[in-house]
Amino acid sequence: MTTIPATDSWFKRTARSIHIPPVYFFLIVVFLVSGILDQVMADGQIFTNPAIMLNIVVRSVALGIVAVGQTLVILGASIDLSVAYTISITAVMSSYLMQGETANLPWAIPAVFVIGIGIGLVNGLVITKLKVNPFIATLGMSLIIKGIINATFSNYTGSVPKSFEYFGYGTIGSIPVSIIIMLLVFVLGWFLLARTKFGAHLYGVGGNAEVARLSGVRTDRVLIGAHILCSMTAILAGLFLVSQMRSGAPWVGPNGIYDLNSIATTVIGGTALSGGKGGVWGTLAGVLIFGILDTTFNQLGVNPYLKMVFRGAIIVLAVASYTIRSKKEAA
Repeated sequence: MTTIPATDSWFKRTARSIHIPPVYFFLIVVFLVSGILDQVMADGQIFTNPAIMLNIVVRSVALGIVAVGQTLVILGASIDLSVAYTISITAVMSSYLMQGETANLPWAIPAVFVIGIGIGLVNGLVITKLKVNPFIATLGMSLIIKGIINATFSNYTGSVPKSFEYFGYGTIGSIPVSIIIMLLVFVLGWFLLARTKFGAHLYGVGGNAEVARLSGVRTDRVLIGAHILCSMTAILAGLFLVSQMRSGAPWVGPNGIYDLNSIATTVIGGTALSGGKGGVWGTLAGVLIFGILDTTFNQLGVNPYLKMVFRGAIIVLAVASYTIRSKKEAA
């Protein structure tokens, strides 16, 4: 049970009691600074236009969904660099299989999820059974998928039926369906980590795989499961993107930099790259920070290359602040 020092301020005691990930305070700072810059240097709509706020969240949906899966594998002290091309192969294959016909949905969607399960299974087996470094294993898988896609598809292929576009553009009341689905994925990720044996074992594997193995945990199965779940979130993100684009294209995954961005938002959210520490709610804040920054940069007309510089600097600052905070807590 966590003890709260009596000398801490009321604010710190309250924040600790409700277990708010520290990154949410960083999220508030980013939002306020972005809004002020928008007021001073642009049209000031970030604070005044609800549609812009809603658009920030919608633009974060694909990254948010795949970041949940990335959080799972990083908690297990692994990583997945193949998610970007898993998204691409989902986009082109689902569009190719659907061919604009609603009647094809019942088998086209399961078919791409089977592809995702296969990718995650191979990643997990190569890492656990062949003892290949996760970075190299998933990078190799990424190159394999890239080769297959580029040899098979040149650009847009097939189309999705109108009914499937509901995923990307539909609303329930005033809330976009895509936001509801993203939040459900986060809730499922939280439930898996906080309320199931698999989640407890995953934290154990990430914290110390050898200790977990000696404690009776089947570490290989846990890590393979995490990689399969990660690939499935990439499949879902790919389905969301193709529903918005109405047709699949092989560049959709790498152009979105979903591999590196999902890792960055997970780390910004407080999940340790060494594994065993973190959770999905911090990742949600990391995803929203990226969404706010992208919108603010667009509002201010910042050069795309300069955006990358700012984004990189913010990632370094966020990770550095966590490192300093962890050292203070350990002292």
